[in-house]
Amino acid sequence: MAEATHPATATPHKGLDVAKLIGQFAPLLFLIALVIFFTLQNERFLSPLNVFNILRQVSITGVIALGMTFVILTGGIDLSVGSVLAISGMVAAILFKGTNQNTLSLDTGQAIGLGLGTAALGALVVGTLVGLIQGLVITRLGIPAFVVTLGGLTIWRGATLILSNGGPISGFTEDYRYWGQGIIELPFLTPERGLPIGIPIPVIIFLGFALLAHIVLRYTQYGRHIYAVGGNPEAARLSGLNVQLLTVSVYVIVGFFCGLAGFMLSARLNSSEAVAGMGYELTVIAAVVIGGTSLFGGEGGISGTVIGALLIGVLINGLALLNVQSYVQQIIVGVIIILAVAFDRFIKSRQQT
Repeated sequence: MAEATHPATATPHKGLDVAKLIGQFAPLLFLIALVIFFTLQNERFLSPLNVFNILRQVSITGVIALGMTFVILTGGIDLSVGSVLAISGMVAAILFKGTNQNTLSLDTGQAIGLGLGTAALGALVVGTLVGLIQGLVITRLGIPAFVVTLGGLTIWRGATLILSNGGPISGFTEDYRYWGQGIIELPFLTPERGLPIGIPIPVIIFLGFALLAHIVLRYTQYGRHIYAVGGNPEAARLSGLNVQLLTVSVYVIVGFFCGLAGFMLSARLNSSEAVAGMGYELTVIAAVVIGGTSLFGGEGGISGTVIGALLIGVLINGLALLNVQSYVQQIIVGVIIILAVAFDRFIKSRQQT
């Protein structure tokens, strides 16, 4: 016979949790508000050409943000992503050109290297290897991720300068540039300013990997383990999870995405430079945090990161159309990061009460 529930211990019926609802949809609502605001300020904002330009702009940092989401979900951080992008892109350029001699020339007929496939693979391998090294240092030596990746920020930037002799390597063939500049034309859209309109290849890469990352985090055992480690590392360890291996894996993932972004950026710019990716750390972390992933780990996801990346892209593009100085844009992005973290803590405190 089933026991009757005592009135004093019965679980009260809870109404709609407004704070939780706002916290869940705040990034999307803010994105919509920004789009409406900038559209009212400048009619060119929602033109197809500008929309695809925004998507192209966010694709590079967005790819890295996918990997950063895995890292932050475990309660970690990676401040070296810009430098890892730079060294990966430089390796791709050296392999493709067959030389590390500096050149400002865009002549594609200079040195012939090992081909497009080897260049792309080289960038991915280097990024992944750097992530593995940093993950092992963090877990095996017990050094905080902040310290390791802060050191990595300067180490990998210095290594890039050594590889490149301090200068750029430029002038790639059309098949190389395609992965950063190519588009899939949409014939039903009228060209603007003589330029064809279509979906940029980097955007397709970004969205494709975003879908894959979302599936991995939400629908696989590995993804559940990542959330478990971020929620409570000690409880995850006691339940039998290999916390060290899972921690290393997320730095390998972000390293892979940095390598991919390095190759894409060099193809987009038709040049690999030692200064590539400087300041990307701020933009990438901002995209993840603004998208709702908690800096304390265990909460968030890829969909929020995609929205966060778009939000920053819309914000920067809209401010540029309004002729706001780039220095002011940096201040605004920094303020938004602080507000996003503060809002995250406010929502958590409301849910605990």
